[in-house]
Amino acid sequence: MDPLAGSQWSAPGTVAGFAQSAPNAVLMKFAEEELQRARSGSERVLDLGCGAGRNAVPLARLGWKVVGTDLSWPMLRAAAARAREDRLDDRLHLVLAPMESIPAKDRSFDLVIAHGIWNLARSAAQFRRALGEAARVAKPGAGLFVFTFSRNTFPPQTEPVAGEPFVFTQFSGEPQCFLTEAQLVAELGRAGFAPDPGIPFREYNRPQPGALASGTMPVIYEAAFRHEG
Repeated sequence: MDPLAGSQWSAPGTVAGFAQSAPNAVLMKFAEEELQRARSGSERVLDLGCGAGRNAVPLARLGWKVVGTDLSWPMLRAAAARAREDRLDDRLHLVLAPMESIPAKDRSFDLVIAHGIWNLARSAAQFRRALGEAARVAKPGAGLFVFTFSRNTFPPQTEPVAGEPFVFTQFSGEPQCFLTEAQLVAELGRAGFAPDPGIPFREYNRPQPGALASGTMPVIYEAAFRHEG
């Protein structure tokens, strides 16, 4: 059974689009550097919300042993097909699992990737559980790559959901997390992750001062962190 049946995430058109998406070039460079840093002989990476494998398959091609999780069966099937086509299915293990309940042992991964997944948390509580799980499965010193929605998607006067510090519904009609840089650093700090200067904070799609936000594209943070163990 597909937990996301009927949603946009399992719609054939969405899956097909994600199946053709190129990997994040900044992530690939960071992952290549992290692979050299780990040098354990069995370097493992966790790709949370891996979707159709846009990053997971190229990570396997780099030499990582990849575990990809997602809640959409069609996305996972598309990722598996891409891995088979590239003869990398022996390096990619796909699991149907939510972001806040990772089926892996403590301290299992040399690198954790949260690329467009934590912003889908529907509450601060779910967001914090997801961060705690990432910290649990990360080895001491493991890298973390984050790609998530920025509070700057909205004008300053936009109000979050009542009782929530950073959950908004104004973007899609559904509760999603949009944090400030300070909030993201603080939340990850409580989970045991510190900013890594290897990838300083970048913000994409932010309107120029005085310009109106389009309302169709979120502002996105990209950054790296390090698990302090």
